[in-house]
Order: sequence, then structure tokens, then C-alpha cells
Amino acid sequence: MLKFAIVLFVASYAMGASCESLSSLSIPHSTIVAESVAAGAFAPPAPAGGKGKAPKAGGGDAFGKLPAFCRVQVTSKPSADSDIKIEYWLPVAGWNGNFEANGNGGYTGSITANTLATGMQRGYVAAMTDTGHEGGSASFAMGHPEKVIDFGYRSTHEMATTGKALIKAFYGREPKHSYWNGCSAGGRQGLMEAQRYPEDFDAVVAGSPGLNWTGRSTQAVWIAQATHKEEGSAIPAAKFAVIHDAVLQACDARDGVKDGVVDEPRKCSFDPKALECKGADAATCLTSAQVETVRKIYSDVTNPRTKQVIFQRHEPGSEMGWNTMAGPNPMGLGLDLFRYVVFQDPNWDYKTMNFDADMDRAYKADAAMDAMNPDLSGFIARGGKMIQYHGWADPQISPGSSVAYYQSVVEKLGPAKVQQNYRLFMVPGMAHCGGGDGTSTFDMLTALEQWVDTGKAPDRIEASRIRNGQTDRTRPLCPYPQIASYKGSGSTDDTANFVCKAP
Repeated sequence: MLKFAIVLFVASYAMGASCESLSSLSIPHSTIVAESVAAGAFAPPAPAGGKGKAPKAGGGDAFGKLPAFCRVQVTSKPSADSDIKIEYWLPVAGWNGNFEANGNGGYTGSITANTLATGMQRGYVAAMTDTGHEGGSASFAMGHPEKVIDFGYRSTHEMATTGKALIKAFYGREPKHSYWNGCSAGGRQGLMEAQRYPEDFDAVVAGSPGLNWTGRSTQAVWIAQATHKEEGSAIPAAKFAVIHDAVLQACDARDGVKDGVVDEPRKCSFDPKALECKGADAATCLTSAQVETVRKIYSDVTNPRTKQVIFQRHEPGSEMGWNTMAGPNPMGLGLDLFRYVVFQDPNWDYKTMNFDADMDRAYKADAAMDAMNPDLSGFIARGGKMIQYHGWADPQISPGSSVAYYQSVVEKLGPAKVQQNYRLFMVPGMAHCGGGDGTSTFDMLTALEQWVDTGKAPDRIEASRIRNGQTDRTRPLCPYPQIASYKGSGSTDDTANFVCKAP
């Protein structure tokens, strides 16, 4: 009887306030609405405008399988012009003791129920913010400098501090560990948190991060100017495959394995002039103007006066995704920064961009969004762990930007300290945050959890390629600068036949 009584005491102590009582919790500049949701009873909101069906998690009715939870919606107004929405899902039972905050994509101002459901199904208290605005454009920024700060970093900091307060009130204790998980803009947010607020998160997954937000936008203009320089400069979409095939012919086998993937694209010296038409333009060759466009895409964005690199090139192997920046229309995300943040003119013409005179203005205007500070000493000093990953074939955020940032941190803090707390994994053949021809299916969050729990840094992370619902290749992902090297025997589609080693 005594043992039973102790169990009851511990259980009641573990749960603090009731769900609904969280609505009256006093948190600076915030209003809170909390409601209990019974198991399987969550109904996601319909798309904006009332059209279409409500989303289903994971492509099915996974919301019907959700456990009971406390849904908390917070509106935070840290400035007179702020209106940050944040949502938290706190499981009533089965909590793993940890907090997971999730990132966004592009300029997207929304909270995704699927993301919250996925986190909670893993046992986390899951959270997400709309970053202080609605919609997927940067138009919110024009004339609203405080909203730029909210988007850049303040909304995620608010999500972290408020989340910890809610967890302590609801469960009666602090979370064991606080995790950040995001890709693209979400990767940028994670790096920004580690740089500006190293106490917010104990561990960060930063995937394909847009850390040089200004540089990526500048590259979009760089490629658009090249593509539309003259009538014959544009590359028809059908020719992207022609270029890609030529790259594979030139560079695929350089790593000793011919597998349809360029494992080390920086060692690929493919010259697009090899595809130049001998006579009239044809579907299987490039005109001289198109050759120059391809060369521009394969070149770093540089300041024409100082020769300083503004942003890294698209790598050989990324050609199948070039429609993003080298398609009929310039990349909207890139133009948005200059239209609404830098020049505050929605009619700004990308063809007028000066890659020298305009850059200082751009970086000053976008200071709240760029996450390039290499000083992670505060994050590392408190034992923070970070896994950053990036696809070598990414056509949206050039992978070299991740390599450049990682190298800047190593230079700042030293390789030993960095390796103990921060690792970069480059993924051959992977496009933006997934997809492509490489092994782009993996679980970075589990790898990070194991690192946090055991203290052992991941020496390799297993990855697979899934086609038509079937796994047809497995490979290890290796901590940069190591690469997956074939042992020389056995199937090249089996991870067991590869070892991570220095190139």
C-alpha cells in the first residue's frame, strides 16, 4: 500500500496546472488560450479563405491517432508592431520529458498542424510559430522594421522562453532538454538561436540552412540576370537533363563508384563548352549564350570590384533543380528581399541590381535575417550539440554556404572544440531538404538525441534512397570533411560496404 501511495504522489506532482488554467498564466506581452483536446479529437483548421479540405498528417488521417493533449495558442507582442502567433502541443501522457521547437520555410508565416503532430507523436512537447506575419511573401516587411526583427529571430526566442514557462507550469518541472528542428529557413532559425540565444536550446538540427539569407537572394538575381541577359541566354527546361547527364558522364565515377551521383562536386571540372552546338541550336546541345549562362550558374556570386564571394555557386549535379532560379521567372523569394526589405519598393527591377554598390545596403537592411556569426562559444560552453546537414545537389540554397560557415566556426573556435559539439553532414545527390538522386532519407533528430543522451558524437549517420516506396540504396553520411568511401567489394547500394574517411 505504501508503494502505491508513493506512485500516486509522484504522478500528481509530475502534473502541475490543468490545461485550461494555462490561459491565466502571466507571461510578458502575451495572451494565452489553452484547451484540452481528447485523444483522436483534433480537427485541423481548413486552409485560409475557407477553400479546400483540412490537411491530414503524413498523408493519412494521423490526427485521429493522436493522444490527448493540451493545445496552447499564444499571441506575443514584444514590440508595438509585433503580432507573433505561437502554438504548443503538450501531451497529457507519454511525454518524453523534452521540448521540440520546429522551423519554417521561406517567408512562410503559418503554423503547420502536421509538424506539431509529428513532434508530439515522438513524445515531445511540440511548438511552432508563424514568425510574426501571415503568408509566404516578404511584403510584411515594407515599412515594418519590428516585423523584420520578429521574422529574423525574435519570434523563435519568444517561442523558446514561453514554451519553457508553459512546460514548467503544466508538468511541474523544466524540460530535460530543448531541441530545435528545422530545414531551409528553419535551419537558418536554428543557427540564429545558437548564435544569439545560446541558452534557448540544448541541441539543434539545422538542415540546408539559408544562413546567408542576403547572399542567397543575391544569387537569385545573379542567375536571373544571366538567364535573361539576352534573348538566347535562357536555357529551356528540357536541356537541364542534357547538362545533368553530361556532368554525370564527366564526374560520376571520380569517387570510384558509378552510381548516378556526383559525390564530390567541388572536384568536378565539367566545362559546359563541351555541349556547345557545332551548328544550329538543337535539343541536345547549348548555344554559346547558353554556355555562358551555365558558367555563370556554376560560378560564385562575387563583388565585381573587390572579388569578395557573396554567395557560393550551384554545384555540378544540381541541374535538375535549376528551374528554381534559372527558369522563365526569377526566384520570387530572392526578389522579395530586395523589393520589400532592402529597397522598400515593390516595383524594384532586378535587372538594375549592382553587385557592388547595392551590397552594403542589402546586408545592413537584412542584418536581422543573416545567421553567419561564427562565434558559437556560448552555445558550446554550455554543452550545446548541433547537427547541420546539406545536400550537395541543392538548387535553392547552395551547399557551399554550409561548408563556408562550418569552416568559419572551426577557424574561430578550433577543430577539437567544434568536433565535440558541432558536426556538418553533406549529402551527395540530395536536393533542397530532401529528394534528388542521393540517399536523402535519414533521421537527424534521432542521431542528435543519441548524441545528447550518450555524449558520443555521431561518426556516421545511416541514410537510404527510397523509390516507388522501396529502399533501393543505403549509404552512410559522414561528418565533414570525411566522405563515404567504397571498400572495394560487395554491392555499392549497401551501406555496409562503405566507410567514412578523409578524402
